[in-house]
Amino acid sequence: MVRPSLHNLVPYAFFVVLVGSAGLWVDNPYYFQILSMIGIHALLALALNLLMGYAGQISLGHAAFYGIGAYASALLSARYGLSPWLALPCAMLAAGLVALVVGYPTLKLSGYYLGMGTLGIGMIVFIVFREWSSVTGGASGFVGIPPLGLGGRALLDVRSYYFLVWAVVLLALCGSQRLIRSRVGRALRSIHDSEAAARAVGIPTSRLKLQVFVLSAVMSAVAGFLYAHMVGFISPDTFSFIVSVKLVTMVVIGGMASIWGALLGAALLTLLPEVLHAFAEFEMVVYGLILMTVMIFLPQGLTRGILDIYALRRRQSERAARPAD
Repeated sequence: MVRPSLHNLVPYAFFVVLVGSAGLWVDNPYYFQILSMIGIHALLALALNLLMGYAGQISLGHAAFYGIGAYASALLSARYGLSPWLALPCAMLAAGLVALVVGYPTLKLSGYYLGMGTLGIGMIVFIVFREWSSVTGGASGFVGIPPLGLGGRALLDVRSYYFLVWAVVLLALCGSQRLIRSRVGRALRSIHDSEAAARAVGIPTSRLKLQVFVLSAVMSAVAGFLYAHMVGFISPDTFSFIVSVKLVTMVVIGGMASIWGALLGAALLTLLPEVLHAFAEFEMVVYGLILMTVMIFLPQGLTRGILDIYALRRRQSERAARPAD
């Protein structure tokens, strides 16, 4: 069992202080909504990073599981009167079952073929959301989703919802960190490096890939649940192919195989549209340019790039301070 050390707990302490300080100092409801969306996107990026960054399996349709979680919870709570907290495990189960069914044949593919297969899954689910109007509301969207509540009281306060979202993110961070430091995490990294070599030493690669795919889908469904009950309205466009591309961009920009990089990528890509309103019509072009720039100059992502630059500057300063022979 991996025991946490003081060095490993420092980032979590900083995370808690940062989230707590923002929650206490911010007063504008709009800012709280943006910060909550950063948390939801961070949860999605964490889920996709487990699949892409550690297992090396690309997914271009992960917004589908995000949408399944949102629609399943919305339908059960708004149409059938089920408590949202009871709808949550149902939404997670629905996303997990879909991931299990489609992942078993799809994960036999690799490289570009796997990307195209997951893209197809995302497009099929998007079409179902849009065309099955009697259930999902179609292109007009699904309204009347009840807010979450704790202790019999609805979480209408944006500050309370903000803390709830980031508490879930903290749990996901701790769980993801524990997973990647376990034997399973080491096996996933070996699959990422060379699936053939991992298989040769007895690692059940097919089973592990399917398991992490299902886990990633379930985490995405939790993000969909949080989004649906925060906004109170969902539509198919929220879970389109463009959203899947944004999620991949978050993971790549923040740094694949980096838990904290997923948070950094989610924060940057969530705040970017708030800054670049003038480029709204060229959204995909902007994301493509950012992705290309990072891949060329910082192929390990911003997190690893910043750490490498810091380490280089530190070595240079130590070398300059060393007395000459």
